[in-house]
Amino acid sequence: MVDIVRALKWNYVSTLASEGSYGESGVEAFIQKSRENGGVCIAQSVKIPREPKTGEFDKIIKRLLETSNARAIIIFANEDDIRRVLEAARRANQTGHFFWMGSDSWGSKSAPVLRLEEVAEGAVTILPKRTSVRDRERIGQDSAYEQEGKVQFVIDAVYAMGHALHAMHRDLCPGRVGLCPRMDPVDGTQLLKYIRNVNFSGIAGNPVTFNENGDAPGRYDIYQYQRRNGSAEYKVIGSWTDHLHLRIERMQWPGSGQQLPRSICSLPCQPGERKKTVKGMACCWHCEPCTGYQYQVDRYTCKTCPYDMRPTENRTSCQPIPIVKLEWDSPWAVLPLFLAVVGIAATLFVVVTFVRYNDTPIVKASGRELSYVLLAGIFLCYATTFLMIAEPDLGTCSLRRIFLGLGMSISYAALLTKTNRIYRIFEQGKRSVSAPRFISPASQLAITFVLISLQLLGICVWFVVDPSHSVVDFQDQRTLDPRFARGVLKCDISDLSLICLLGYSMLLMVTCTVYAIKTRGVPETFNEAKPIGFTMYTTCIVWLAFIPIFFGTSQSADKLYIQTTTLTVSVSLSASVSLGMLYMPKVYIILFHPEQNVPKRKRSLKAVVTAATMSNKFTQKGNFRPNGEAKSELCENLEAPALATKQTYVTYTNHAI
Repeated sequence: MVDIVRALKWNYVSTLASEGSYGESGVEAFIQKSRENGGVCIAQSVKIPREPKTGEFDKIIKRLLETSNARAIIIFANEDDIRRVLEAARRANQTGHFFWMGSDSWGSKSAPVLRLEEVAEGAVTILPKRTSVRDRERIGQDSAYEQEGKVQFVIDAVYAMGHALHAMHRDLCPGRVGLCPRMDPVDGTQLLKYIRNVNFSGIAGNPVTFNENGDAPGRYDIYQYQRRNGSAEYKVIGSWTDHLHLRIERMQWPGSGQQLPRSICSLPCQPGERKKTVKGMACCWHCEPCTGYQYQVDRYTCKTCPYDMRPTENRTSCQPIPIVKLEWDSPWAVLPLFLAVVGIAATLFVVVTFVRYNDTPIVKASGRELSYVLLAGIFLCYATTFLMIAEPDLGTCSLRRIFLGLGMSISYAALLTKTNRIYRIFEQGKRSVSAPRFISPASQLAITFVLISLQLLGICVWFVVDPSHSVVDFQDQRTLDPRFARGVLKCDISDLSLICLLGYSMLLMVTCTVYAIKTRGVPETFNEAKPIGFTMYTTCIVWLAFIPIFFGTSQSADKLYIQTTTLTVSVSLSASVSLGMLYMPKVYIILFHPEQNVPKRKRSLKAVVTAATMSNKFTQKGNFRPNGEAKSELCENLEAPALATKQTYVTYTNHAI
């Protein structure tokens, strides 16, 4: 019966036994065998009392339903108990729910299932293999006698005893007729040994032997109670002789035809789920899905995928996480690229215009040397966008380190040098008529390049300490749902490294802004302080807006795209502010108002002193100057050596501070 249960893939069954040696010993043997073979668990083991009370069988059915998944019921009971169990199942409206498996006490008998065919349909029973003894009947031809099924075994048992006594007599009383003293009386223990050793052909032609436990080899026919065309009968579906021969294709089940019904504690877990067994019940488990980045290693274990991998769709293995980068056609790259292209075109246009009109008063007055340096920095700011969007590799990452902060350092170093020069000239003018030191174009270039070299020095140190390389960051887009996880290909520039990289440029910008504030009172007819001031104020606003956006999105799944776009747009806007406020007005006058691009009258350093002390009066007079753009020119060609006396004047022509 255990073999049949396993063949039907049932692993969760209940047992039902009539109280007494047959039922209880049968269930005990079944449970013991199922434990030895494994794979079958007993949900409940119910006993039918010898004298059941009214409603006892209804209680039994109700109890069996407590473990409703155990639909297979193994029965070791007498005919009357079997019948009353089936009747109780019908009263409980459980026809078709239970699948009965009866022992040889049920066999192929019709009495237990009479008028209970629907409830008993599909029942599997066993019966020792038997053969009717023919040619020895002593009955009339009209007799309704039906040979009892155990006749064959009774005859074989008698013969087994006879063969054992014969062998015993042959050994103990050789050559003697009748009993000899050694067999009078017969020793039962000795006779049992001879019985276990018999080996002869039985009445049905089968060999009769006994094993070490004294049991004869089991030979069983397996039946199923089937209903077809309104009639029901037992059909032979297999046999058991040392091992099982079951014709599953011959079996019929109520409601499901030939499809095997289930009697299992737990359904098989789906791929990607692990079993968590119930304590003390190996056939019962809970299915727990592997979550997050886990995959199913075996039936009982989930394991996290390696850091650079994610589980497959059914979570039975791991697969590489797709790697992404900022693409040229990405929506996040459109605006930065547009600003960069327009900015580069505008910068080149200004440079070409300045080169074309290099010797005109306005170009000279703007400070040609520092202007070209500043325009170079603006150009690099725009060009950085292309490096930030290009595919990260060793070369690209190295260029990012160099030029991301260098463009702004060049721009702000040039602007700082200009504002510092204006401040020193007018501060000097308040105290004396002598010219301040280091205001010549060569000196200004030297100061600018010293400031720029500090940025380059920091970059060189960074390269030595931490060589540049690209990395794949699997943390940025490591989403809760692994299906959307992505590895981000990027350069090894952390947020802290970026702060250090841009920190020097920010320091130059803040210092330049401070000087712009200090020189805001200088008459606008004499200098570029106010345009530079407006430029720095606007630039500060741009970068103040940049900081919360950039660092506030550090936990976003789109961190790469948002931060790259924010950074490149901020750099381009800073460059655009400088280009638009400092150079576009000059280009406009050069191209569309050439009548204003004329030399100015010379002024002495005394005029600077006067301007520093009487700015309001000077401003009013300056309104009548013919050259509207000339308000940015002062003392560009002041001689470096100090004047001998305060009565000596130094002249200046067409140069801005």
